[in-house]
Amino acid sequence: MKRLFLGLLTATALSMPAWAQDDVQPALLFDLGGKFDKSFNEAAYNGAEKFKAETNTDYVEFEVSNEAQREQALRRFADDGRNPIVAIGFAWSSTLEKVAKEYPELNFAIIDSVVDAPNVQSVVYKEEEGSYLVGLLAAMAAESDKVGFVGGMDIPLIRKFACGYVGGAKAAGATDVLQNYTGDTPAAWNDPTKGSEIAKSQIDQGADVIYHAAGGTGVGVLQAAADAGKLGIGVDSNQNMLHPGKILTSMVKRVDVAVYNAFTDAAKGEFKAGTNVLGLKEGGVDYAMDENNKDLVTEEMKAAAEKAKADIIAGTVTVHDYMSDNACPY
Repeated sequence: MKRLFLGLLTATALSMPAWAQDDVQPALLFDLGGKFDKSFNEAAYNGAEKFKAETNTDYVEFEVSNEAQREQALRRFADDGRNPIVAIGFAWSSTLEKVAKEYPELNFAIIDSVVDAPNVQSVVYKEEEGSYLVGLLAAMAAESDKVGFVGGMDIPLIRKFACGYVGGAKAAGATDVLQNYTGDTPAAWNDPTKGSEIAKSQIDQGADVIYHAAGGTGVGVLQAAADAGKLGIGVDSNQNMLHPGKILTSMVKRVDVAVYNAFTDAAKGEFKAGTNVLGLKEGGVDYAMDENNKDLVTEEMKAAAEKAKADIIAGTVTVHDYMSDNACPY
């Protein structure tokens, strides 16, 4: 019986990753909009859940509901010795810059911003590249020459999405790209009703396809497009399944991979500070294809998107980064 018990223990040990360290206690801090926003935050959650499933290592999490909670939540996890601590969204940057200095023995990571500190890993994306591809697909799918974009909070990062989208759409023949934002405060990320209203307005102006980069607000954008018989485009997570056959594609931003890598690198003892920039070449962004949209994207459209993708990776096509000069040349 003892031999059988030891055998079972050995089998269990062999089935678990050998690199999981007992002292790793990960923490995840979501941004405004909620953990299950079907977009940015939910992608982070999926990455953490993958790590948990593979390693049987639990993690703690916190969803902020207002700006005043940020420092308190981050400090609580740091005081508890949580390591690594991953913050989702640029809005954490000033708080993290302050707190990370006070806990040099801990590892931190931030998504969508750069914090220059010896114990912070910063992950940013070339959102303009993925947005270019979905813009190209939008223009090719549109019955008119007009498409739309709905952004959440009006900040340079979201205009980065918009500019790439405009570039791709115009490269494929669109003559007009309608652009609107849902606000200039963090509340803009979680207002599906306003997102729906803006989408309806763009549809009334002739937009056939509407791309959103608006977090939870985008749920309303996609719903309005589907209700009107138009096409929506999702963002961050693959949102094609929200309205099967009515979402052209999604601009996938692999926030899940960034969170998973931060947790696993810490577990392996290989966590590295510094800045990681992820674009098409690195697999950080892309457009989503699955059973839900396969009938919407023709072979011609897919070939055009794949060619543009290859050209961007090769450097023969350069997509303008709005944040480089706060301007969009398209």
